[in-house]
Amino acid sequence: MTPSRKPSTLVLGLMSGTSGDGIDVALVQVLDADGASPARSRGEAAHARLENFATIPYAPDVRAAILRVAEGHKLTAGEFSQLNFRLGQVFARALLAACRKFRVSPQRISLIGSHGQTVYHQGTPSRLLGGRVASTLQIGEPAIIAAETGITTVGDFRPADMAVGGQGAPLVPFVEYRLFRDVAIDRAGLNVGGIANITVIPRNAKPRDLFAFDTGPGNMIVDALVRHFTHGRQTYDRDARLAASGRLLSGLLNDLLADPYLRRAPPKSAGREQYGEPYLRKCLAWGRTHRAKPEDLIRTATIFAALSIVDAVNRFVLPRVPVRQLIISGGGARNPLLCAQIAAALLKVELISSDQFGVPGDAKEAFCFALLAYETVHERPSNVPSATGAKRPAILGKICYPPPR
Repeated sequence: MTPSRKPSTLVLGLMSGTSGDGIDVALVQVLDADGASPARSRGEAAHARLENFATIPYAPDVRAAILRVAEGHKLTAGEFSQLNFRLGQVFARALLAACRKFRVSPQRISLIGSHGQTVYHQGTPSRLLGGRVASTLQIGEPAIIAAETGITTVGDFRPADMAVGGQGAPLVPFVEYRLFRDVAIDRAGLNVGGIANITVIPRNAKPRDLFAFDTGPGNMIVDALVRHFTHGRQTYDRDARLAASGRLLSGLLNDLLADPYLRRAPPKSAGREQYGEPYLRKCLAWGRTHRAKPEDLIRTATIFAALSIVDAVNRFVLPRVPVRQLIISGGGARNPLLCAQIAAALLKVELISSDQFGVPGDAKEAFCFALLAYETVHERPSNVPSATGAKRPAILGKICYPPPR
């Protein structure tokens, strides 16, 4: 059972990242590579074009609840269940609000791909009840989204990759390959959200030639410091204004760069489990001990994010592929200090915005989940095993159908 077959299909992609600062909605037009029926070869993927994009902010109380659970604060099973369903409602209403903004009737939308809100991610197995298990949890019940919008919804993408031995992340390489591949230029896609991840796309690559991994923190530590020092009045350092007024704390930077995660070989993935509230407390404690100013801590955390990316490129990427272009997206692409630091440290690598490829940096992940959903309902695998460490390809996500009309 799939949505009706059309030469092109309108799909909404939804993404709420680890920063928890809002709901990104992308309106995507999908056309199969040869314009033919989606039932053709499963080895080929669809073409897609971004038609529109919006970010719908969370209400403050909803955002606070998300951050509490993501930081590991205790909830009862009932509270967890209620939050999962409430976020489904919030996501559905955000999607409908986006449709109004785009001036597109929901009845024209064939499909929704919802990443959901990650509240836990452990990509590598640990012991539990006599076995070893890795796991991930994204909430925002897709059945609620389907019921409230009347649109078939695909959600819960990551577990299928983990079920075949992958880390469930990163999943954007499937789309970055189609956006950025070049027959003559070695490239990498860099997304700097709460966590930063990189996808390496050698010249004239086949999907099996890709490799990708989370480099470490992106905006997560900086955003947490900004929220802390502004008492929640600001959620990120707009244009790096706070960082620009501070000075680098070399002692703290050296401590942060000693993080064992940075030296761990890919495939690897990270989240709030590594860089959430305990990491924030560590930075704040260092600041109190050394009487550091807030803007000094924010500047140092920004430089650390940049240098952790640079370290990953030098340590794990350039020895394998002589990347010449690094295509940046995500909220970090709007941070001039972070971008300048990366560019200064990687002199032989050109830093390019993903905007030049038709997908604004803020929209790329939502765009990705629209296309992943399309692949799912047409029974095509869309993980990249060389990126996630999976033993084999997997069809991602779970399909929720709306009530019959």
